[in-house]
Amino acid sequence: MILNRAERMLARRYLLPGKGEGFIFLVATISLIAVALGVAALIIVMSVMNGFRAELFDKIVGLNGHAVVQGYDGRLSDWQQIADSAKKTPGVTSAVPLIETPLMATTNGRFAGVLVRGMRMEDIHSNRTIMSGVVAGDIKSVTPGSGKVAIGSRLAETLGAYPGSQITLWNPEGRSTVVGTVPREETYTVGAIFEIGVYDYDKAFVLMPMQDAQELLLMGDQVGMVEIQTKDPDRVQQIVAPLQKLIQGKGVIVDWRQMNSALFQALEVERVAMFVVLSLIVLVAVFNILSSLIMLVRAKTRDIAILRTMGASRRGMMKVFVTVGVTIGTLGIVLGIILGAIFLYFRQDVVNFIQDVTGQNLWDPSVRFLTDLPAKPNPVEVVAIILIALILSFLATLYPAYKAASTDPVQVLRYE
Repeated sequence: MILNRAERMLARRYLLPGKGEGFIFLVATISLIAVALGVAALIIVMSVMNGFRAELFDKIVGLNGHAVVQGYDGRLSDWQQIADSAKKTPGVTSAVPLIETPLMATTNGRFAGVLVRGMRMEDIHSNRTIMSGVVAGDIKSVTPGSGKVAIGSRLAETLGAYPGSQITLWNPEGRSTVVGTVPREETYTVGAIFEIGVYDYDKAFVLMPMQDAQELLLMGDQVGMVEIQTKDPDRVQQIVAPLQKLIQGKGVIVDWRQMNSALFQALEVERVAMFVVLSLIVLVAVFNILSSLIMLVRAKTRDIAILRTMGASRRGMMKVFVTVGVTIGTLGIVLGIILGAIFLYFRQDVVNFIQDVTGQNLWDPSVRFLTDLPAKPNPVEVVAIILIALILSFLATLYPAYKAASTDPVQVLRYE
């Protein structure tokens, strides 16, 4: 929409308060702030939801892979063949054997349910999620036969353990005696403490070398599962489909969607619902633009009539008032983007400040899964939010602009 010099002058004049137009300017300012808050709220919430999903996905997949091959009885005897076949499958980047079993742990008179995970040393050292999360001790000291394990940070808090502490693991499938089965117990030294960032993992994981886990669980050379990583997580079902025939009758293949289906579906539903609900804020702000323009047209009726008698066209008057409304919306959008960016940058500081002021724990990791508030702005979504706000602002200007353009100068000036 191209404006000539006179139309640009009029648009600038109507954007600034004139004599007796303070209330109209106040309503327009409120409209601008409302658009800014609506846009900022949308950007913040959608970025946090995207960050929450991406962070959960990275943490969960970093530990469990895109898919796992699990034995029916929790054991795979020919895991080498399965791992080799998986590595040769197009689209598969790695196939790692694992042992993962829930047991009971005790130390310092405290008990806790734990999830014992056995991994080969080379797989532990190549796992960035684990290696980058070490907060105490030295995970390289956890070697086969050393009697050392690594535990999650929340589990360490629960048990009161630290590097050098003794932790006893209880395996209910122990040795058989004349009085029944006696649980097997083994004592290990805590060699390292790590924090993944997912509460459910940090409060339960006990990591040990594969050989030690096989000995503790009396598994011989068997493993519990084979973890598979692929090039494209969204196509994981198609990629691992060729392995179905190989494991038929031995186990099942479970991908990341099936393992965490309820969680990711709930996040997706919440994400869509929040977008729709927060879009209503922008819609309310747009109605404020509509009302402020209607008041402006009513206040400028005599000016419009004079301009029409001087040769101003209907199209020109429409362009002036559309420009005024769209400018208010655009300024609000720009301010909203700035506010959203500032909030996202200082998001954790804001959460901590509110917690200090209210005394409430707003981000309990036992409920939120993650230890920190994540954020990941999506440029496509940000552009979509900007376009929606612009389109709604434009639509809100059409009726007032039409009323201004349809003003009959003869009727107006007759009664002036």
